[in-house]
Amino acid sequence: MSNTMQKMKAVTIPEFGPAEVLREAAVNIPEPGPGQVAIDVAYAGANFAEILYRQGVVDVPLPFVPGIEISGHVRAVGAEVAGLTVGQPVAALTIVDSGGYAEVAVTAADLVVPLDERSLSLATAAALPSNSTTAFLVLDRVARIEPGESVLVHAAAGGVGSQLGQAARLLGAGRVVGTVGSPEKIATATAFGYDEVILRDQLADAGEFDIVVDMVGGPMRRAGLDRLAPMGRMVVMGNASGAEDVGISANELWFSNKTVSGFNLAAFSAAYPADAGTALRRAVAAATNGDLRIQVETLPLHQVIEAHRRIESGSTTGKLVLEVTPA
Repeated sequence: MSNTMQKMKAVTIPEFGPAEVLREAAVNIPEPGPGQVAIDVAYAGANFAEILYRQGVVDVPLPFVPGIEISGHVRAVGAEVAGLTVGQPVAALTIVDSGGYAEVAVTAADLVVPLDERSLSLATAAALPSNSTTAFLVLDRVARIEPGESVLVHAAAGGVGSQLGQAARLLGAGRVVGTVGSPEKIATATAFGYDEVILRDQLADAGEFDIVVDMVGGPMRRAGLDRLAPMGRMVVMGNASGAEDVGISANELWFSNKTVSGFNLAAFSAAYPADAGTALRRAVAAATNGDLRIQVETLPLHQVIEAHRRIESGSTTGKLVLEVTPA
């Protein structure tokens, strides 16, 4: 009997608005199509991207099940899927169609990576697909980092910031500096591979950098561009400050020999799923080997509103992960 009419528990966005609009609901269990995998979700990462969905910044159909990354066990595989078996523990990006805040999620097989649960817990694995994959792609694929280059990362204590510093080290960076918004976050960020962590208002004295990664926006975007060395590359990958867009003059880039690029993991994963999967496997291997440190705090799924409030306020360090199915 088909399970399309069977129901599962999920957290949905029934309307756009503050964290309080999130609702638990019973929705249909999805089935995998060709090239897809269905996963029984154990944990789902909580991310700023899901706040953008909830706020209506990203146009999604309502009601919508957010959740861009998960860990769990393979439930079923679609046609033309090889190398994955039912019951296998996995980490997965669900960012293309979302759906991770649910008991079952479906995604492309290219975006699913097997795990060794003996050395990497499912809770930790759920924190890898978005932030850690992004860190490797941004530095290697977009910024094209070279050995010895200097790197500046804004929001260094956050989920993706905590991974960028470490990924820069693994990719051979020289000087790696992070910025944070409050003194309380300096010690946390320092533990994630940074040579130095400074407050944002100290950036003018930080020198020049070959690579700047900005997910904050507003004045920090302008300040980061000012800190780029000739032939430097800035990668824009967020606007956590909620500030108005920052105009960047093409003539300024021309005269100063600087480059500004954008990176969006959802768009990249949709266009290049195999490449995104390769980066995820790289992240899983680094975490399994102990080369990538993940700071995880777990909350039960029914506390999803609290998780969104904390991420939105900028008070989090490391990564919040939602326990979807209790162990």
